[in-house]
Amino acid sequence: MITRVHRRGSRVGGLLRYLWGPGKAEEHVNPHLVAAWDGAGSLADLEPKVTTSGRRTLQALTALLEQPVRAGYRPPAKFVWHASMRLAPEDRHRSLSDTTWASMAVQMLTDVGVATAATDPGLRWIAMRHADDHVHIVATLVREDGRTNWLRNDYPRCVKATYDIARRYNLHRRVPPADRTAHRRPHPAEVSKARRAGRSQTPRDELRRRVRTAVAAARSQEDFFDRLREAGILVRLRHSTTDPRRITGYAVALPEARTADGKPLYFGGGRLAPDMTLPKLRLRWGTTTPLPTAPPVGRTERVATMRQAAKVVASAADDIRRDAHAAPGRAQAAAVAAADLITSLAATVEGDHRGPLHQAAEAFDRAARDLYGRVQKPTGRSQQMRAMSRLVALMGRISGDDDALAVLALVMDLARFADTLEQLRSAQQRLHEAEAARAAGDVLRLVAGGRQPTVTPPLTATSTPAPTVGGGRRTPRGR
Repeated sequence: MITRVHRRGSRVGGLLRYLWGPGKAEEHVNPHLVAAWDGAGSLADLEPKVTTSGRRTLQALTALLEQPVRAGYRPPAKFVWHASMRLAPEDRHRSLSDTTWASMAVQMLTDVGVATAATDPGLRWIAMRHADDHVHIVATLVREDGRTNWLRNDYPRCVKATYDIARRYNLHRRVPPADRTAHRRPHPAEVSKARRAGRSQTPRDELRRRVRTAVAAARSQEDFFDRLREAGILVRLRHSTTDPRRITGYAVALPEARTADGKPLYFGGGRLAPDMTLPKLRLRWGTTTPLPTAPPVGRTERVATMRQAAKVVASAADDIRRDAHAAPGRAQAAAVAAADLITSLAATVEGDHRGPLHQAAEAFDRAARDLYGRVQKPTGRSQQMRAMSRLVALMGRISGDDDALAVLALVMDLARFADTLEQLRSAQQRLHEAEAARAAGDVLRLVAGGRQPTVTPPLTATSTPAPTVGGGRRTPRGR
């Protein structure tokens, strides 16, 4: 079940004419009401009548919906609220009755605050159906007492209500409420511009991947900025207005990505991911154990590092299984450190090529984030794993069979860690992240087994394997 909240409008009649009309491609079949506001009377009386010419008389229903608006005190300019509830493709084989659709619509509208009881006269609304797989809901945002109901945060509330409905009616596609752990998707204009330039990724997505690699290998703020510059990324620092010596933020750009007037296209850390702002990165790094700047990188050292990292990952997974509920902050810090380790391993094994390990790193990065961009203080175990992440970043490219076997053993332990993280996120009811951890674990197991997984196509909804809400909030006016 997917709910879409459309753009608000000011023409009830125009919207009703579209809903009861033939549609853009004659797809509207048997349009009729299935529910209406409490106190509206019978649906048969509200249903638009068909004239002798075959057209619907929508004036009466339009007038009833607009009546509180006309009598309200300073009503808003755009008072028409329009939403649709649609079955997911895997559920469209079901034949839901009008009664079932009405019950689902009323439950969703009640949770959102549109539908109220007759003792609390609220908004006027209708739910109509002109296809087997969805219903449309139209409401006017002025209450019977003349006050305006602005329905703030209506979209996330609709998503949460729809998720509860999907669970209640045992529907297959259940879109969990947003948890603010996903990074920003590229704007369609960014995608189009990247395609015209022949790029496989938008600048925002490529910068996120390269900045995340620098974060995973950095020991401090200065080391982080040095790694970005060594990778060929333009870095712009923001200094405090009261103390110019203090750095308060940063922005990055690709040298080849320019605006229309030829200036570099910069993105702040927070515009790449919710946990990439400089204050959160400082908290993420914490106090680190000094490492040699140029350790030996022979085959023996590489194999020893990979094996040591595998032991640390296995111990961290055991810690999460044992006491995650008693110490959720420790589990969260370990998950973020594991994401850094996968990122460093992907950069070491695959370089700049967007292979399966990079795909697993992107999915795991989503699964490891804390809610609403929060960052937990590092722990001894997370610092130990981050030390392994920095060592792996210094090891250089894999060159022999012994190296490859050690890497595959580490990948398998990381897959088990992803399974543990999936169980933790499911227990925490953070289902988007649980799905991301499951996707990362699947890819890691395929890599450990020597098989190549299917890599997600470029320039699409990137690095978020969790199910997405269909549609957006923009439609033609009055639609």
